[in-house]
Amino acid sequence: MRNITEMKEELLAVKGLEFADLVLLNAKVVFIHTEEVLNSGCVYIKNGRVIAIHHEHKLKAKEEFDCKGKYLIPGLIDGHIHIEPTLLTPEALGDVIVPHGTTTLLTDAMEIGNVAGLEGVRDLMKASEGQIKYNMFLEVPSRVPTAPGLETTGGVMGLEEVTELLGESYSVSMGELDPSKVLGMKEEYLEKINAAHRLGKIANGHAAGLQWDDLNIYALAGLTDDHECVYYEELLERIRLGMTVMIREGSTERNIETLITGVLEHKLPTEYILFCTDDKHAHEIKHEGHINYMVNKAIELGLDPLKALKIATINTAKHFRIDHILGSITPGKWADILLVEDLKNISPTHVFFHGELVAENGKILENSKQGIYPEYLLKTVKLSDDFGTNKFEVLAIGDSIEVKTINIYPDQIINFKSIENLPIKDGKVCTDLEKDILKLAVVERYGVNGDVGVGFVRGFGFSNGALACSVAHDHHNIVVVGSNDDDMALAVKTVEKYQGGLVAVSDGEIKGVLPLPIAGLMSDLDAPEVIERIEALNEITYEMGCKIPSPFMSLSFISLPTVPELGLTDKGLVEVKSHSIISLFEENKIMN
Repeated sequence: MRNITEMKEELLAVKGLEFADLVLLNAKVVFIHTEEVLNSGCVYIKNGRVIAIHHEHKLKAKEEFDCKGKYLIPGLIDGHIHIEPTLLTPEALGDVIVPHGTTTLLTDAMEIGNVAGLEGVRDLMKASEGQIKYNMFLEVPSRVPTAPGLETTGGVMGLEEVTELLGESYSVSMGELDPSKVLGMKEEYLEKINAAHRLGKIANGHAAGLQWDDLNIYALAGLTDDHECVYYEELLERIRLGMTVMIREGSTERNIETLITGVLEHKLPTEYILFCTDDKHAHEIKHEGHINYMVNKAIELGLDPLKALKIATINTAKHFRIDHILGSITPGKWADILLVEDLKNISPTHVFFHGELVAENGKILENSKQGIYPEYLLKTVKLSDDFGTNKFEVLAIGDSIEVKTINIYPDQIINFKSIENLPIKDGKVCTDLEKDILKLAVVERYGVNGDVGVGFVRGFGFSNGALACSVAHDHHNIVVVGSNDDDMALAVKTVEKYQGGLVAVSDGEIKGVLPLPIAGLMSDLDAPEVIERIEALNEITYEMGCKIPSPFMSLSFISLPTVPELGLTDKGLVEVKSHSIISLFEENKIMN
């Protein structure tokens, strides 16, 4: 918040009695509220804020910047992101997103919350203070753990912790809450929603798979949005019930084409639509873009450029009740401004953050400094003393057995269940590589109980080796997929060695590693090196025969117990609809 001294300085500058800090001259200014363009204008900035817009240069300014006829648009806003799955710290991430024009992130820090609780969330926000060239607001984690009793986590955040964080100035909402908490009328979570509302903040939704009857209940509880829509009909139903839809385009959640196509075909108003990435690896942001990619994709599909920009700016700011400081180029708002050559191609030539030029022609002008993370966040991976290959054995009797198998969709985090007949050899259920069925396991990594959940999955495509990672939503235990138990065990032990990471193993040899020592979620390296390593790892997986575009992102979501139809945690196979642990087998032939 600005103080009275700053406000007076700004008012005097607008009156022409003091100098503005900066004027952007010869610009085509986009008036986002009215969807108009001022073809020749000047924008004045002082104390990091826009103070005036004029048709001609009429106020005094210490510095002038010639925009040479480029368009001025507001900085873009990501309505819902988990920073940790980018594999970068907030500081390093800024060097990737800011050149693409994203100047505000609304981050749900449930990942570090599940690892380290309230203290971890606070330390994540603290480490980036003064180090980043974008606005970062917190969507306070509402479900730590996500599935109590169905998973082991390193942290727990109850009503007291959530309420405490909601009171912070950097908090804008209560973060995403899955349907089981509301439909089951669990008082702790209903109280969390009320806590947000009492503080004048919204409560974010996560309504994956909900249909009309249950969606009514969900909306009644006060959940204001959803980022899990896959089909247009889902988007329409949510907006009909007064919810806002965040269209998502992450690494494995590719929803924009289907949803925007539906919006255009049905001529649906866009006031209640936002953009978000949710989970997207840094190398894809670098090459593809961030929120600007979504704006450009929507325009390419036929959406009017100014409406696409509204979705990515003022719509989001209004929804989160921060439009008094963000979302438009108007007096009193932060001077987060992009210069672009063409409104049909949002590729910023210049990015201003709080009136400071921070990126030019796709490059950050000054790399962010890495924040300081406390020692406890660097030591979060501890396997049980008895961990070994035998933990992956699935025992059964007979020659074969029908197994409930997770089937992954390309470009989506939802999955479907199938019943597959798998061979039994020496009393152990085996993979079936001809059917592309591999073994899947989740290994408890907090040194609490040593639990290991084992299942089977179809869709990865490789026939030799194993992949493991310590980014496993939302509990963030170690998830591993493989063709054989030995490679799986080696991959998991390698994750522990590096205190977190992504690992590829084949024939007993470690083929590639990206260490993630900060909470087992984020690298301490700068963005270019992380991007280089994740691209190298992906190449290794493709050489192993993997067929999906973002194998480690897909792997990280398989363990999620809140997205249909099945999830796997360290406790076992989870049926999402009933929110319960179920048997791996159709018939109970497991051996004790």
